[in-house]
Parts: sequence; structure tokens; C-alpha cells
Amino acid sequence: MSFHYRSAAIALLAASLFPTAVLASSDDAWEAMRADVSAKCLEAAAGSIETPQAVVDPFGSESFGLALVSGKPKGAEGRISQICVYNKQTKAVELGGELTEDMLKTPAK
Repeated sequence: MSFHYRSAAIALLAASLFPTAVLASSDDAWEAMRADVSAKCLEAAAGSIETPQAVVDPFGSESFGLALVSGKPKGAEGRISQICVYNKQTKAVELGGELTEDMLKTPAK
């Protein structure tokens, strides 16, 4: 096997493995971001929702992680949801107002 052929084969093998390594790293980064969004949104909602549960948008927007946090409101009956916005740069979260079940229902057409 000539030096050039061997070098080309090694380069081709390395290039074919590179996208997989990048994708795995990217998947890990997305999963870490989703875990942070969930943890911070649940912590923020703990003041208004008993045992809050979060559904995290898998990727959010370009600048923000997004989640819908829901559960029983503290000191009241029923169920509420709050939109949680996570700044990807500063990692700060903000909650929207309380949305009742009636507010989330789609009117029948």
C-alpha cells in the first residue's frame, strides 16, 4: 500500500467518524440544556405550584429554552400552567402568568 493511498484511506476513515463525534457531543449538549431548563423552571414554579411538572421544548428558540410547567396551584383547587422562558446565554428563567385549564382549551369549531 503506497503512502498516499494509506494517507487517503486514513483521512477518509477519520472524516467519516467526525460527524458522529460532533453529533454525539451536540446531543449531549442539548440534553444538558433541557435538564437545566427543567430544573430551573421547576424551581421557579415551586412558589406557586404544588409539585410542578415541566414539559420542555426539545430545542427552544434560537435564544431561549422553553417549558410549560403545570400542577395544582398552592392553596387552591384545579390545575394551572405557566410558560417558563430560559435565557440560553444568562441561564436566567422567567415565568409567565397562571393559565387555567379553561384558558388552555381550544374552542370547538
